[in-house]
Amino acid sequence: MGIFEPFRAIGYITSTVPSSVQRLGTETFVTVSVGKAWQIYNCAKLNLVLVGPQLPKKIRALASYRDYTFAAYGNDIAVFKRAHQVATWSRHNAKVNLLLLFGEQILSVDVDGNMFIWTFKGIQQNLAPVGHVMLEDKFSPSCIMHPDTYLNKVILGSEEGSLQLWNISTKKMLYEFKGWKSSICCCVSSPALDVIAVGCADGTIRVHNIRYDEEIVRFSHSTRGAVTSLSFSTDGQPLLASGGSSGVISIWNLEKRRLQSVIREAHDNSIISLHFFANEPVLMSSSADNSIKMWIFDTSDGDPRLLRFRSGHCAPPLCISFYANGRHILSAGQDRAFRLFSVIQDQQSRELSQRHVTKRAKKLRVKEKEIKLKPVIAFDFVSEIRERDWCNVVTCHMDTAQAYVWRLQNFVLGEHILKPCPENQTPVKACTISACGNFAVLGTAGGWIERFNLQSGISRGSYVDLSERSCAHVGEVVGVACDSTNTLMISAGYHGDIKVWDFKGRALKSRWEIGCAVVKIVYHRSNGLLATATDDFVIRLFDVVALRMVRKFEGHIDRVTDLCFSEDGKWLLTSSMDGTLRIWDVILARQIDAIHVDVSVTALSLSPNMDVLATTHVDQNGVYLWVNQTMFSGSSNIDSYASGKEVVNVKLPSVSSTEGSHKDSENPVLNPIQFKDDFQNPHLQEKTPDLVTLSLLPKSQWQGLINLDIIKIRNKPIEPPKKAEKAPFFLPSVPTLSGQIVFEPSDISSEKKIAEGDNSENRRSDLPHSQFLQLLQSSAEKKSFSAFTNYIKSLSPSTLDVELRMLQIIDDDNEQGPDTRPDLFPIELLLDYFIHETSCRNNFEFIQAVIRLFLKIHGETIRRQSNLQDKAKELLEVQHAVWQRVDKLFQSSRCMITFLSNSQF
Repeated sequence: MGIFEPFRAIGYITSTVPSSVQRLGTETFVTVSVGKAWQIYNCAKLNLVLVGPQLPKKIRALASYRDYTFAAYGNDIAVFKRAHQVATWSRHNAKVNLLLLFGEQILSVDVDGNMFIWTFKGIQQNLAPVGHVMLEDKFSPSCIMHPDTYLNKVILGSEEGSLQLWNISTKKMLYEFKGWKSSICCCVSSPALDVIAVGCADGTIRVHNIRYDEEIVRFSHSTRGAVTSLSFSTDGQPLLASGGSSGVISIWNLEKRRLQSVIREAHDNSIISLHFFANEPVLMSSSADNSIKMWIFDTSDGDPRLLRFRSGHCAPPLCISFYANGRHILSAGQDRAFRLFSVIQDQQSRELSQRHVTKRAKKLRVKEKEIKLKPVIAFDFVSEIRERDWCNVVTCHMDTAQAYVWRLQNFVLGEHILKPCPENQTPVKACTISACGNFAVLGTAGGWIERFNLQSGISRGSYVDLSERSCAHVGEVVGVACDSTNTLMISAGYHGDIKVWDFKGRALKSRWEIGCAVVKIVYHRSNGLLATATDDFVIRLFDVVALRMVRKFEGHIDRVTDLCFSEDGKWLLTSSMDGTLRIWDVILARQIDAIHVDVSVTALSLSPNMDVLATTHVDQNGVYLWVNQTMFSGSSNIDSYASGKEVVNVKLPSVSSTEGSHKDSENPVLNPIQFKDDFQNPHLQEKTPDLVTLSLLPKSQWQGLINLDIIKIRNKPIEPPKKAEKAPFFLPSVPTLSGQIVFEPSDISSEKKIAEGDNSENRRSDLPHSQFLQLLQSSAEKKSFSAFTNYIKSLSPSTLDVELRMLQIIDDDNEQGPDTRPDLFPIELLLDYFIHETSCRNNFEFIQAVIRLFLKIHGETIRRQSNLQDKAKELLEVQHAVWQRVDKLFQSSRCMITFLSNSQF
């Protein structure tokens, strides 16, 4: 176990598995795969509805039916009802590639040609398949479909190019279509009977009549690649949509038998699935570029336009950073996209606009990728204080001699382009923004450092070291940083030279050599420490003011990829290509925790509140979130979570955030039961001296005890009470508080007549004790009143008032003690209970309300009994002592607030 526990992954929309679409009522839902988990989106706004748990292997096929979701992974098929796995079908001996919903059955086909038939009614009692079909040896199934109105029949397409029609009821092949000497990638049924469309690997689409085995029409893609998905329109328009491996969507007119329109830049990768909504001119497409898009056919020329979409990075992110108090994450990827991810609501995630990329690409007849800016390699921002005034983000791009600014308020590229050193243009490698948000400092590969005004985009001078041939550094500038008061500017060169400049005057103040090449630097403005990562895998911390090294951390055995400080400056987090993420305590100068993941961390960022850590990894398109256990658990002791010098193996966070993440290793991992025991540890529940603990009950509950009389008067009915319904005269009944009729057994009614002669005092003592008295007595015997406290906290104010009034003494003139009068004993126990709870300072406001109600009812009885008076005096002393300590703290706080309010700074 480590300080950071895997939480969940964000930025994953879909993968290379075809989606499953179903309509429930008036809404349409699509189920997509995201690696080892699956997600369900509501197509009305493409908002995330449900996330399934993580499976042991990657999902290979999906199917859905109402609340059920079927996911094939490896040789098994998992069955889920909502998000809970209810069964696992394990009969295949090879990888399952295809799933088909067939009425109330599921057909599964593996790579060896085995087709099993499963039923999911009564699934928990029967996990065996109801049928099995073995396909021919030279038939490798690649797709499966059910032609409409063909009872118990399916068509299977093969990689060899042939199709077969099977009856799954008789388990016999009815007919084989010879095919077209090209591998079949997809097939789909049309609204017209006996007609299907088949997509081939050679880029051809064949609309075929399976009844007569005749080809109706043939289309060919103009771009190279296979036809990966097909869909027929069902809203009355004779349209067929086809998607290819190049990311192009083609719309074919079946009546005119020609191409109607082409969406050339529909996706950046292969189209995985297409689906026309029932009776709607809307087409949904999903692609391997991690996106889902919806297109609507409502233009005058019949061409589709983009209606809505959800997308993430289609290439691994290069650098990330938390923004807006930890609610959002800025992420730059190798796909040339600059994105803003929401940690709280996924539907708020978006890509920052690069100003009319699609329109410019169409005008110049080039791909959008060629128009977009090159991948971001470094960026910096200032908090939200400047986003309303001017651009507050600056980015450096790969092999680009200028930097770009962004306005995050409008999620758009800014109007200024920052071009340092126009005479000798070299790629910009480092950037930073001053704490005030007015200036941006850029460092180039040629050693040039220049300062710009963000509001106007005008250069405000360069930093030149006269001993370095009219530049700041010899060689590439690895990093630049500014302090919190715009007094100092720190820069680092690739060859290991660190320089400190006067920010305003741009003069060199001091410099020192590290002795090896610098990879990355990070500066913490609050404590003035500069952390450097070098190519010898050592982390060094320098005091910029004292100009000396103060810490040196060793432990990584491969290139350091990223490092960041915590907001308070006490922790330094580093990641390396050796797969480890290490946490260093800056004050204690030691490693306090280390975790190892299978996929190396490429970038990391810790939220300003230090509650969430975000990481990116090699060849992973998502952003992974980890939670700080010290923020969300009962223990504030870091040593109870940290592993120290040991490295703990941990799995990456899953999309669903519900699965355990630790691997089986020699290091023991605490189970949830041990966590529970930690929370119940008395040491963890110790209260701060002189403070009290509140009950956390609603304010109305304990205030209702105080004002119960007023509430009863206010709620007094205006109409006179109606006469209660009488039971038949021959059925004796028992009166109840609720007014309901409870019939009295015959033996009890006969005993009642005998008992009428007894006096009232004896009859009262013979009645059984209520649960209120039973819990009070048992708690007093155990000297632990927690159970009794929980019981009275669960009672309503009126019920608790009735329980206390039932203890009321009728004849108070008798001054006998509790030993001779048993009815005084519960009152004495209640006084002991109040003394105990008040001295322990538990449930303070609730106990005060109960004491007030108790004294209001039994105050006169306590006044007449001398032994009860002693108990009341003891309660008064305890109450006075506890309140004096709390009131003293209140008074100190009031004085401090008054002093600060009247002071002028």
